[in-house]
Amino acid sequence: MQSSSSVGFRRFLPAVALAGACAALAGCVVAPAYPAYGYDTTIAGDVYAPMAPPPLQAEVIPVAPSPAYVWIGGSWGWSGGGYRWNPGRWAMPPRPGYGWHPGGWNHGPRGWYGRGGHWGPR
Repeated sequence: MQSSSSVGFRRFLPAVALAGACAALAGCVVAPAYPAYGYDTTIAGDVYAPMAPPPLQAEVIPVAPSPAYVWIGGSWGWSGGGYRWNPGRWAMPPRPGYGWHPGGWNHGPRGWYGRGGHWGPR
C-alpha cells in the first residue's frame, strides 16, 4: 500500500510540471536590441555642413515588432561642429498607405545641404 504523501504528490505532479515548464520558457524572452519607437529625427528646415558626411554605417536590422512597422535606416545628422549618427529604427506609419522617404545630403554652393526624411504617400 502506498503512503498518503506519495499519492498526494502524484496528484499534483502534472501541475508542478506545467508550472516548471512555464517558468523555464518565460526565461526565453529576449528584449529587442533597437531603440524605442516614436522618436522623430526629421530635420526641421535646411541644414548646411562645411564637410561631406561620413559613409553610412552598416546596421543589423532586427525583427519588426509587427508587420505594420517600417524600417527607417540610420543617417548622419549635423550637430553644430560635427556629424552625429542617428541609428535606424522601426516606426509605425502615421496613416495607412504612407511610407518613409529617406533624406540625404547633396553638395551645393553653400556646402553640404541636408534634408531630413519624412512620411508621405507611397
